Parts: sequence; structure tokens; C-alpha cells
Amino acid sequence: MSLRPAPSKPDPLRLAQRVAGIEPFWVMECAKAADAIARTPACDPAQGGERMLYLNIGEPDETAPPAVVAAAQACLDAGRTQYTHAVGLPALRRALSGWYASRWGVDIDPGRIVVTAGASAALQLLCTALVEPGDEFLMPDPCYPCNRHFVTASGGTARLLPTTPAQRFQLDATSVADAWGPATRGVMLASPSNPTGTSVPAETLAGIVEVVRARGGITIVDEIYLGLSYDGDARTALALGDDVLVVNSFSKYFGMTGWRLGWLVLPEALVAPVEKLAQNLYICASAIAQQAALACFTPETLAVCEERRATMKARRDYIVPALDALGLTVPVQPDGAFYVWFDVTAHAPDSWQFCFDMMERAHVALTPGRDFGHAETGRYARLSFASSMDDLHEAVRRLQRVLGR
Repeated sequence: MSLRPAPSKPDPLRLAQRVAGIEPFWVMECAKAADAIARTPACDPAQGGERMLYLNIGEPDETAPPAVVAAAQACLDAGRTQYTHAVGLPALRRALSGWYASRWGVDIDPGRIVVTAGASAALQLLCTALVEPGDEFLMPDPCYPCNRHFVTASGGTARLLPTTPAQRFQLDATSVADAWGPATRGVMLASPSNPTGTSVPAETLAGIVEVVRARGGITIVDEIYLGLSYDGDARTALALGDDVLVVNSFSKYFGMTGWRLGWLVLPEALVAPVEKLAQNLYICASAIAQQAALACFTPETLAVCEERRATMKARRDYIVPALDALGLTVPVQPDGAFYVWFDVTAHAPDSWQFCFDMMERAHVALTPGRDFGHAETGRYARLSFASSMDDLHEAVRRLQRVLGR
């Protein structure tokens, strides 16, 4: 009989190496903590408490416009729920093309538009199609964490470049040129940005595209908040050439977060490869969401969305000076999205501690900067003003009570 130990069995649940490179989504961890506090007597109005105010999650308080809901119901009633083409309903692709022409002044061939299962699926398709192991994408620090994790999950490296308030927390042509190396495949930007709400100025973006183009790289621009721009002349990056890849979504401007519907605008040569991936990864975006989204482009629905944009701007114009007055300095005014990126160091050594303190003492849920990068993000927190003006007033009153300002 052999005395050798039996060979160890491989772990059937061994995780792929790529999982280790993806951090938890701390926004959601903080949301769970806020929910736990919200269930305590201190947050129960029936017991004399005050309800938790959620200014942490990036979701509009207004949901899909009425015509969109009605269109979804009509789709269900008529049984139009079968698979669509992997690239989306032809009518929806044409409607998006028309919207680019009327709203943004650019002529986009509907054949270059790929409808996706949300902007997340759009980014997954792009990274699966374009990122090889070892490829590097340059991104600003701070930036939305999930975008960089799509690169990581595809075997690439998201290289975060520290930014400053003077840069509006965005990259510029010089920073891209200086950081470009042998492994660099391209840049991934968001304009307007989550978490800062800042856009890349048109001339700055043009300079970045020229640097990337000269090096044979790829420019990807996440424009899911472009419809929620408040100042100046907002422009789509598509005006800079057919080689710029753009991601967008129905979630924010159109208030369709849970419908999971987005789109890509691609160079013609990329459409077929991305279509092949979509066919295999998820077949198609929701047929019901696509049918409903056709109602987004009527004059009535666009008027509703514009009214909501004006409401968001009014909230922005209230909350930024209110935070400044509390000693929560906003170094750059957001010009889009519905976020304020503010400095907490007058009140706490880091934003993680500050946000948990405000949850427990003011019953106001905010998002610490930990999720969004490494370049001094610990000193910043993010507030979402996608809540009612009454909630914003009440939040400022409570913060003032706790902070003594």
C-alpha cells in the first residue's frame, strides 16, 4: 500500500484571474449601509425619526416619460415581444440618427448605430472586440469605476492619469501625449463625467482625438449624460470624425434606467464584428424597451425631457453654492450630469469617514470618493442632485445642523 498522500483535488470553484483585478463597487456597499441605518428607529418617522435622504445613487427621480410607458404597454398588448436584430430595430436606429441630426447637428448613418442592452453592454462589446491582454487604455482619475473594470475584465489595463481642478478633472492632449507608451491602445473618456459632472471642452477633446489618431489609437467617449448638459454649447464627439467611438444610453436623459437600453455609434468596419459578439453574448436588447424607446423622439416626449433638464439645472444651481457655504468646497462647477464632486477635508480626514458619519448623524446618504480612482479621491465625495428640491433643502438643513455651519 502506498504511503504517499493522495493528490489534492483542484478547486472546482477556482475563480478566473481577472476577477481579482476588479474591486467591489463601493457605491453599492455604501448604499447597503444606508439601507441598514434607514431601518433603525432613528430613521422611522412613526417613532419620531427622520427618513434617510438618498443623495448617493445616480438615478433620476423621474422615470420614463408617459408616452414611453404607454408604448411599452401597447407593445405587450400586441404581442410584439419577439427577438429583434442583434443591432436593434431598424426604426430605432433611424430615430437615433434623426435625433443626432436635429439635436446635435451631425449626420450619422443609421447603419453605424448598434442598439445595446444598456451602456454597460455597449462598453462590454467594445472591450471584448478591441482589447487584447496587455493593452492599456488611458483614463482620467477620477472616473466611473465600472468603465475601467470593463477593460480589466477583457485582459487589458486601465491606466488612470491624475487630473486637477484646473483640468476640470478631465484629460487633455498634453497629458495623453505624455502618458502614451508602447502598450497604449487608446483613451476612454466620459463627457459629462461621473463623478464630477464636468465635460471635456470641445477644443480640448479635439486635441485629444488628434493625439490618439496620430498614434494609431482608439478614442472611446461615454456620452450617457450628454443630454443633461446645462452650460454653453454641448457637442457630441461624433463631430470630430467617424473614427471616434461613442457610447450612449436611454437611462439618464430619457429616465429609462431599469429598461437597460443603450447604443453605440461605430466606424462602419466595426459594426459586423460587434454584431457577431452581441448575437452570442445576449442575442438582442429587450424588444419591449426598444419598441417603447421609439416614443422618446416625439416632440411631446422631448419637451418632457427638456423640462426635466431645466429642473436638474435649477437643482445644480441651488446645491453647489449651498455646499460651498457649508465648507464642502466644490472646486469645479458641474456643467452636466447630476453630480457634485466636493472636498470634505474641512470637516473630516477622508470622505469614507465623512459619508458614514453623515449617514449616521444627518441621515443623508452620500458617496465617498474611494470608488472613482486613487489621485486624492479620498478627500472628495459625490452628491447626486437627482432628487427633489425639497429633499435637497432638507439635506442642506441637516448637514448644517451636524457641521455647525
